Amino acid sequence: MTDQVTHAETTPDDDGEQEAYVLSKRDVDAILYAVDIDDRDKLSELMEPLHAADIADLLEQISSYERARLIRLYDREFDGELLSELDDSIRDEVIGILRPQVLAEAVRELDSDDVVDIIEDLQGAQQETILEALEDSDRAAVEQALSFPEYSAGRLMQREVVMAPEHWTVGQAIDHLRATPEQDLPDQFYHIVMVDPRLHPVGNVTLGKLMRSKRETPLTSLLEETFQVFPATRDEGDVAYAFNQYHLISAPVVDDGGRLIGVITIDDAMAVLDEEHEEDILRLAGVGDGSLSDRVINTTKQRLPWLAINLLTSIAASMVISQFDVAIAQIVALAVLMPIVASMGGNAGTQSLTVAVRSLATKDLTGSNVWRVIRREVLVGLINGLIFAVVMGIVGVIWFGSPALGYVIATAMVINMVVAGLAGTGIPIVLERIGVDPALASGAFVTTVTDVVGFFAFLGLASMVLL
Repeated sequence: MTDQVTHAETTPDDDGEQEAYVLSKRDVDAILYAVDIDDRDKLSELMEPLHAADIADLLEQISSYERARLIRLYDREFDGELLSELDDSIRDEVIGILRPQVLAEAVRELDSDDVVDIIEDLQGAQQETILEALEDSDRAAVEQALSFPEYSAGRLMQREVVMAPEHWTVGQAIDHLRATPEQDLPDQFYHIVMVDPRLHPVGNVTLGKLMRSKRETPLTSLLEETFQVFPATRDEGDVAYAFNQYHLISAPVVDDGGRLIGVITIDDAMAVLDEEHEEDILRLAGVGDGSLSDRVINTTKQRLPWLAINLLTSIAASMVISQFDVAIAQIVALAVLMPIVASMGGNAGTQSLTVAVRSLATKDLTGSNVWRVIRREVLVGLINGLIFAVVMGIVGVIWFGSPALGYVIATAMVINMVVAGLAGTGIPIVLERIGVDPALASGAFVTTVTDVVGFFAFLGLASMVLL
């Protein structure tokens, strides 16, 4: 087993080629030792090869005490990009540790969308500290972005846009780019946005086509076939879906009048997709939006409500069992076998639930195919139920020598597997229709349904057939 912790940015070897720099446990220990002895030069030497994302990982892995000491020793070389890479749960802490002048210099290096992403979740005083560090034009751009709804395209976009009038040629566009001061251009961009005289976007020209074409070529002849424009109020989830669906690289954002005010790039859109996928996975497990760097009390608060709901649903299932206490007392085999029926139904329901929640998130499950998907899951449950019914029927006969008991558990298995397929698909759809996040709430309901139906079907049939 290796002691590698994380991967850092590539560094040049003796031949000028790039090799991956790997941050090992030994490196982490060396960094923390440099902090312990207050050796600023040694710390800078050790941190120099690391990418901002890997430094962020390092800060998230060490303790709060070690983090504070490292930041204070390293603050003269603190990179603004590091702030955008940090997990939200510790970003506030890091900002509180940095000296105001260091924080100001760090945020000035960032594009407007990164600044918005950093300060939108901060408290008022910390927001004002960062805004005061910005130049007037940058501050106005960030404040305008913050005026848009949370999780909207307006929050996601960057204000730095490369645009050109629709009557320009390739040569004019290249001359314009060369004449524009570096600080007025985005750090990375993929398209030139063509605009009409009213600043309405009319198309995109990729830099690849621009550089391959002759100077006299009209830009309008190089427009991309796929072109999407997003209102600033459009939900960022819809934006990310469109990027993924239509293979977009960047897309302009417009105000209520249709005028160009910013651009969204693929890295930001994919970050939204990643966040939504991670959020769905965590919520399916009932752990909210937690991370490894959360404090104990915060993690407890996130998990406690769903454990409480699970307790209530378990009590409901136990109440069903209590209705058949006479049957269980007379036939001990029922107590042995009944968890199998509920467990199989719960697992089958979770399978259908996971597929349904994922399909709702990617918009693959819609009103036009909902009944076909439900029928499919029910049929899958029926087929699997029949297969395992035969298995459990045989087990019941061999284990307890009772064909009737084998028939009972086989029938209950089929019933619960069919219900699991129906509930696992239907419950997320219903919750999504009424405005409740299906990833957050479906699990508890599906488990309750499969437990209650499983116990009721098995014990109810047993009471009728065996007693």
